[in-house]
Amino acid sequence: MSTERNGEPTPEEVRDRLRRRAIFLRELAEARELRRRVTPHRSRRARIHAALRRRTFRLH
Repeated sequence: MSTERNGEPTPEEVRDRLRRRAIFLRELAEARELRRRVTPHRSRRARIHAALRRRTFRLH
């Protein structure tokens, strides 16, 4: 990463960093939304399987 004399990044570097940051934040928000939508299904499925296991061993 090249910088100017004063240690400040060039305008192109600033623009590139902001662009990469925007992409990262957009993907992070997408991942959080997906996890929020998928997690209830996972927990429901886990509850159903746990109930089936309990019912199976109740025969004795």
